[in-house]
Amino acid sequence: MSGINLRELKSNSRSPKNENAKGKKGFEKLLETEIKLFPTKFTDKNKESFYLELSTLLTSGLDIKSALELIEEEQIKPKHAEIIGGIKNNLINGDSLWEAMNRSGDFSAYECFSIQIGEETGRIGMVLDQLYQFYKNKLKQRRQFISALSYPVIILCTSIGAVTFMLLFIVPMFNDIFKRFGGELPYLTRLIIGLSAGIQKYFPLIFILVSGAFIYFYVNRRKIWMQKLSALVIIRIPVIGKIVYSVQLARFCSSMALLLGSKVPIIRSIQLVSQMITFYPIQITLAAIAQDIMDGENLHSSMSKFSIYNRKMVSLLKVGEEVNKLDVFFDKLSQQFSGDVDHQTGLLNTFLEPVMIIFLGLVVGFILLSMYLPMFQVSTSIGG
Repeated sequence: MSGINLRELKSNSRSPKNENAKGKKGFEKLLETEIKLFPTKFTDKNKESFYLELSTLLTSGLDIKSALELIEEEQIKPKHAEIIGGIKNNLINGDSLWEAMNRSGDFSAYECFSIQIGEETGRIGMVLDQLYQFYKNKLKQRRQFISALSYPVIILCTSIGAVTFMLLFIVPMFNDIFKRFGGELPYLTRLIIGLSAGIQKYFPLIFILVSGAFIYFYVNRRKIWMQKLSALVIIRIPVIGKIVYSVQLARFCSSMALLLGSKVPIIRSIQLVSQMITFYPIQITLAAIAQDIMDGENLHSSMSKFSIYNRKMVSLLKVGEEVNKLDVFFDKLSQQFSGDVDHQTGLLNTFLEPVMIIFLGLVVGFILLSMYLPMFQVSTSIGG
């Protein structure tokens, strides 16, 4: 129909990521993969591809109905084809694109409002491309976040598992040997044996409590009090807190850049972004900022009241307001915060690996030393 190969288009859209990943180890690639155990009908990854394909096809001269037909034919999963087919049918029945997408229930008010503005201003192609860039950046930020947190969590869990295994199985074996020899054991050895006995005795209770706490926090993760608590805890963790802070601000700035670039009024943009941002320290400020702007205050002046927005960010947005290019400055800030995340993640992975290995070695060495001390004493006494 158009001579455009959508599969090749998808492949090309991912090429920068693949090039950057060439020098990475397989384990690091795994950490950067988007994993969804319970995927929604239309994930962020699906939306990235959808907006890229639709924008490209419309720019090449196809009408929107033909473009949707072509995208529908390329879908592998029946559910995805059904969603796009539903949008196409609603268009045929007289809906505009944003109305058809809104009826599907798989697109946010944020997306639908952006597309509505694009249709009304005749800039639908540009808005679709901006939505593609938005989801591309969102996925990149998510991978950065997962990569930053996964490695220390995996190392920590491995360390806990190794120490628990030694206390549950290795130490009791040594304890049986010591009982046969008799005599008084060194304080260090008695300390480790006591710890081992305590863990053996209360291990089922500890396992139930830890599992119950994990399930409880997971079930309540969407509640406001849990979002507030988790945000306050995470943001105070050295290095990791700074990474989370940069990721969330990058997401906020890219969202604002998209809406303002689509000529959505600033108050409406803030209201739409507040529906998307789940990071409590940012989310809690947006209603107050929108109210301040309605009362006649400038954006930068209102944002300066909240410590989550640093001085440099506020100063740049002040310039953006003065030259009437807020969307450009929000986009620059998003790129800057994303760059900070790359830098901080690199530093974390560089320094954390040797630190965690040394820490694990010290803990394991401490346990082994405590077990071998009695043997050293026995051999010394025999030699004497």
